[in-house]
Amino acid sequence: MVFANLLFIYLFLPLNILFYFLSKKLVYRNLVLVAFSFLFYAWGEPVWFLLLLTSAAFDYMHGRLIERYRGTWAAKAALASSLALNLGLLGTFKYSGFLVQNLNALLGTAFPVPAFALPIGISFYTFQTISYVVDVYRGDARAQPNPVYYLLYLSMYHQLVAGPVVRYADVAREITARKTDAVSFSEGLTRVCFGLAKKVLVANTAGSLADKFLLAPASGLSVGGAWFGAAMFTLQIYYDFSGYSDMAIGLGRMFGFHYKENFNYPYVARSATEFWRRWHISLSSFFRDYVYIPLGGNRKHQYLNLLAVWLLTGLWHGASWNFILWGLYYGAFIALERLFLGDLLDRLPAVFGHLYLLLLATTGWVIFYFTDLGKLGGYLSVMFGLSGARGWDSNVQITLLNNIFWVALAAFFCMPAVKWLKRAVSERLDPGKSAVLLALSPALCFLLLIVCTAQLVGQSYNPFLYYRF
Repeated sequence: MVFANLLFIYLFLPLNILFYFLSKKLVYRNLVLVAFSFLFYAWGEPVWFLLLLTSAAFDYMHGRLIERYRGTWAAKAALASSLALNLGLLGTFKYSGFLVQNLNALLGTAFPVPAFALPIGISFYTFQTISYVVDVYRGDARAQPNPVYYLLYLSMYHQLVAGPVVRYADVAREITARKTDAVSFSEGLTRVCFGLAKKVLVANTAGSLADKFLLAPASGLSVGGAWFGAAMFTLQIYYDFSGYSDMAIGLGRMFGFHYKENFNYPYVARSATEFWRRWHISLSSFFRDYVYIPLGGNRKHQYLNLLAVWLLTGLWHGASWNFILWGLYYGAFIALERLFLGDLLDRLPAVFGHLYLLLLATTGWVIFYFTDLGKLGGYLSVMFGLSGARGWDSNVQITLLNNIFWVALAAFFCMPAVKWLKRAVSERLDPGKSAVLLALSPALCFLLLIVCTAQLVGQSYNPFLYYRF
């Protein structure tokens, strides 16, 4: 099940809200959330629910063992056991087929290639349970004594299948003591509605436009068409994933949880380094805190540490060479920025940094999109004028002219436009008029919900890009 779905919006979520608020005690409310999270996860593929339960059970026990035997070899053994189990499961289901395929190609062997289906959300909940065990080992969090509450942390449907990667230490207090008032519920619901609009009204439209060019044969593309397709995918993946994160954060807020922000207008960045401080923040911070710094960070072997982090970042997104290339692509530019490029960008007018990042990110998303390296090479050769393709064509011109206002608005709202507008309005209006505008927020949310519903009823194109990770 996904959030941008009529069944979720009009049946699952209302029932969850009803049962949750009918329960007066927090212990019963937690049980309601666990039950609905189980239903949410098991809706499409019930068999993988058992894998989630297995991970939760083992790491609940690992956390308890580490706390009980802190400072001894037993605690270290429990940590090693947890890492081996979680990374082993992730490697088996996500990477075993890719590994065997490449071994066969390299050695000329014919080993059977495993064909496991990828359990939904395994990359996200594996990282969450690893962060829990490591934090308990480091002393940054206490082990959760209640197995049901630990299961709630790991299985909470708001962020289970596509993040953000929520650390136990950030929600531990709210699992056992939280309050939900009308203001928090309203703010959360507003966030959900805006996230839904980003996904349904912007990401889906951008995706359908992108596919017209990205899926076309490279031989028939013009340079302008290739860039337009890449630009539309750049908009799609931002609105798709940030919209989902908005909905996850909003849902958490409705039930009393405060998840950290996962996006901070990444396309306004002026460097690859800044971009990754703004894009998928929970993943970037995970690799920083659990891989980069333990390897030595900036203190020793800095560039080897960067290589390791960005190789793993690429692999985390998928078992395919294009994801590895995509990760190393960003790692290389971040290394160059640390060597000299960052200082150069700082000396230039800001516009050059923004253009550099947009060029870097758009090209990077093309690498991310094509799992077939032959198609990737063909598309990039058209984009950069290396294939002899014509510069422009009527197809891209007509598509652009028909969607020019939509494209302009989508690009505009990649910037902190709403913050600017709110600030401008609050500075110019007296408190009474500001209160009237605030009262209009529910009406705007209701309007967005109606429009999104109409779109979902008649829309067959409704993918969620990060659902497969």
